[in-house]
Amino acid sequence: MSCKDGSKNGMDNGKYVRYTPEQVEALERFYHDCPKPSSIRRQQLIRECPILSHIEPRQIKVWFQNRRCREKQRKESSRLQAVNRKLTAMNKLLMEENDRLQKQVSQLVYENGYFRQHTQNTTQATKDTSCESAVTSGQHGLTTQHPPRDASPAGLLSIAEETLAEFLSKATGTAVEWVQMPGMKPGPDSIGIVAISHGCTGVAARACGLVGLEPTRVAEILKDRPLWFRDCRAVDVLNVLPTANGGTIELLYMQLYAPTTLAPARDFWLLRYTSVLEDGSLVICERSLKNTQNGPSMPPVQHFVRAEMLPSGYLIRPCEGGGSIIHIVDHMDLEPWSVPEVLRPLYESSTVLAQKTTMAALRHLRQISHEVSQSNVTGWGRRPVALRALSQRLSRGFNEALNGFTDEGWTTIGNDGVDDVTILVNSSPDKLMGLNLSFANGFPSVSNAVLCAKASMLLQNVPPAILLRFLREHRSEWADNNMDAYTAAAIKVGPCSISGSRVGNYGGQVILPLAHTIEHEEFLEVIKLEGVAHSPEDTIMPREMFLLQLCSGMDENAVGTCAELISAPIDASFADDAPLLPSGFRIIPLESGKEASSPNRTLDLASALDVGPSGNRASNEYAGNSGCMRSVMTIAFEFAFESHMQEHVASMARQYVRSIISSVQRVALALSPSHLSSHAGLRTPLGTPEAQTLAHWICNSYRCYLGVELLKSNNEGNESLLKSLWHHSDAILCCTLKALPVFTFSNQAGLDMLETTLVALQDITLEKIFDDHGRKILFSEFPQIIQQGFACLQGGICLSSMGRPVSYERVVAWKVLNEEENAHCICFMFMNWSFV
Repeated sequence: MSCKDGSKNGMDNGKYVRYTPEQVEALERFYHDCPKPSSIRRQQLIRECPILSHIEPRQIKVWFQNRRCREKQRKESSRLQAVNRKLTAMNKLLMEENDRLQKQVSQLVYENGYFRQHTQNTTQATKDTSCESAVTSGQHGLTTQHPPRDASPAGLLSIAEETLAEFLSKATGTAVEWVQMPGMKPGPDSIGIVAISHGCTGVAARACGLVGLEPTRVAEILKDRPLWFRDCRAVDVLNVLPTANGGTIELLYMQLYAPTTLAPARDFWLLRYTSVLEDGSLVICERSLKNTQNGPSMPPVQHFVRAEMLPSGYLIRPCEGGGSIIHIVDHMDLEPWSVPEVLRPLYESSTVLAQKTTMAALRHLRQISHEVSQSNVTGWGRRPVALRALSQRLSRGFNEALNGFTDEGWTTIGNDGVDDVTILVNSSPDKLMGLNLSFANGFPSVSNAVLCAKASMLLQNVPPAILLRFLREHRSEWADNNMDAYTAAAIKVGPCSISGSRVGNYGGQVILPLAHTIEHEEFLEVIKLEGVAHSPEDTIMPREMFLLQLCSGMDENAVGTCAELISAPIDASFADDAPLLPSGFRIIPLESGKEASSPNRTLDLASALDVGPSGNRASNEYAGNSGCMRSVMTIAFEFAFESHMQEHVASMARQYVRSIISSVQRVALALSPSHLSSHAGLRTPLGTPEAQTLAHWICNSYRCYLGVELLKSNNEGNESLLKSLWHHSDAILCCTLKALPVFTFSNQAGLDMLETTLVALQDITLEKIFDDHGRKILFSEFPQIIQQGFACLQGGICLSSMGRPVSYERVVAWKVLNEEENAHCICFMFMNWSFV
């Protein structure tokens, strides 16, 4: 009902009802608690508030309708204003990008004419430097005009100014030929305009985007690279020099983790220059310092390969209306000669650099901006910064175990004659800090060392996202309950009760959502494992345990993204500083060769005007080749143990990792496209024939009992029905016809309402989502559903799996009949639901 209609219905015998300020205040208080009260709640409100006693329930209903209408209009107005600001800023970016492309075209035309003239005049002995490009001639001019560069402040400033000029020529000029990142479609709701290099030295990526943070805050975040760049081990600032123009020059030593056991780690010796341009823009640029520049040097570090960072950095400009426009350039030479040939595509791919570094910076900025504008408390009462810190600790702990640096206390022990699995041991105090506390039930922890078993393997023709999703949802296919119990007991995990946990089981595990990034490329969740104890008499081993799990890279269409599944047992308190011993998997896609990008692929500037979610989606052409790709999987599992048990634990861990490798190979073979449809590849659970058949039964039964169509689409194809059902705006859920009904299917709106996943859905019983009032109505109407085939339940409140109240206007329930006209399940449709 519209506001206008609501106002008319607010008349009583021709008189318009005017509410006093006290009445409005009472109604507003109730509205904030329950925006969509049922008729019973409205009557209860009238009884509890004497100042509303003379107002008819129908007039109260109209007031709430009008109030929701005003709230909706206010939100829509704010949204449109935000979209308008984004479009204005995006239009500015597109105009700048258009100017840059025009300059690039002019430069190419000019150089083409020069080369034609050069080939015609074969007698010309020397090259006419006057015909070089503007960027090239400018660089020559800089080289001749700069004073000698050395370790003095003047010499470092000379290097810094040259770095600034080269960085700006890449960020806004034509020094590098940029082509659109595969699968990226710019727009106001996308991460930004992302491009990769074509035909330049090393690998390079460039991004332009909008973030809702002020330039100084953006600069502060980007300088703290270990917080947002998961591969960054450390950045040490060795010297800081102020400059006459108010900027600063810093000498940095940076180390990056190796992504796999098959390659050494990288380090960089850098100069970082921070300055403010004449137009007020803030710029941070970096480059490696080499002996050829006569600047300060850094000797090689053992176990690291010295990589080179070519002029890179960040250009941050204030945006009208608040926020910042940011240009990011990452340009590196990662020395691919130092890794096995099969891994070289990983170090020669600008796409991988864009995903891991360039886009990671933009995503982190957007995430922080989103958290600033939202509530400070998220799932399970945790602040976003605390959840982000847990994710970083999981990732960092996994990288530390994977790399096994000696300066962190790791030492390699001998193998058993086969070198497929590497075993490392760490008994340093720093590693054991927090692990030697007592159990919650009073038993002392006796672990005084940590062991890591790690290995890498090459996978063929299986998309990393699909394999990772299977490992996440089917833990019982590769994990050992005895090893889970040992890991839980070794780091003092005692019996505990975590808010949000539920009674039930799905394959021995329950996935409890905890948090996710705004683009859903990373998930933090708690895994509840049941029945992991060795025996009932074992008082130390818990009957159930919990894992904190980080999952990323599950988007099949994302290009160049590695997939990770990292988990660690958590103790009874699940505190923000709880000790974590991460283990898990990392799957890195390997491209068939150097970038497949074509210089003929230009930035699709017109597509940037599309309003709507675009995300990181690949084109069908590119995604269709995912089944023919290669990838490298790295496995690392950590175990706490007593030092005198080292040989036994090492043998146990080695055999466990080998069994995991065998399981992964078996699963990968089963998931290979050669075993599936050559066109559809591996079908997701929603794409199975069973799900399509169920969608057909749901729609047919709805039409049979209620006489109208459930979906607007008239397409009779099961696949189209399932797709329409999945995207339906109302929450549609199916439950079993048993004494204790549990949910077996839900569309996306239903999963959002219950704050759960398809895997964990089957652990939720029907009666648990309703409050007392809702359960009474459900039990009273259930016989009618069985006998008549359908029923309409009045509005009320239900609960999500996280315990959050959800209001709904009404529920339509109907029996779902199969092909034999037998009752298969009951379907519920929650209409106009929202979180209270």
